[in-house]
Amino acid sequence: VFAGVMNPTYQWVAAGAAAAGHSTAAARAYWSIANRVSYLFDFHGPSLAVDTACSSSLAAIHLACEALRRGECKVALAGGVNLILHPRQLIALSHLRMLSRGPTVKAYGAGADGFVDGEGVGVAVLRALADALAAGDRVLAVIKGSAVNAGGKTSGYTVPNPNAQAGVIAAAFARA
Repeated sequence: VFAGVMNPTYQWVAAGAAAAGHSTAAARAYWSIANRVSYLFDFHGPSLAVDTACSSSLAAIHLACEALRRGECKVALAGGVNLILHPRQLIALSHLRMLSRGPTVKAYGAGADGFVDGEGVGVAVLRALADALAAGDRVLAVIKGSAVNAGGKTSGYTVPNPNAQAGVIAAAFARA
């Protein structure tokens, strides 16, 4: 199980509940997301949460593909979750001036002023293509190659590095 996750909203919910005198398990660390799934379904093999900010889900899928290639597992669940459970999430992004002033995303183009935070949960079941075909699975997509990197120093903490992005894309194509 490879879970991409970011934003510590569960901890903020738990802190509010504790301050009101209520006990809650919402303060669990990110690892608990993947490990609860593994526990519930009695899965064995890698079970980890990945926090690489906005790329967490893609990094989780990359790590799952690598685990499949290395034979660490035969089937992998990979995906991500981003839920806005506490107003502190949007307050923090506002203080960092990361949010768009309006309802549309203009993050990198002319007139860029930030992004619109969104919620979502998604998971993919991954396995080697030969294994999926042999089992008669319905194959919706084939991941030919993947890669990860970091952009290094740029003109701002949230500013992407186009050279690094081109490099990671080229690496993914080369692996494909």
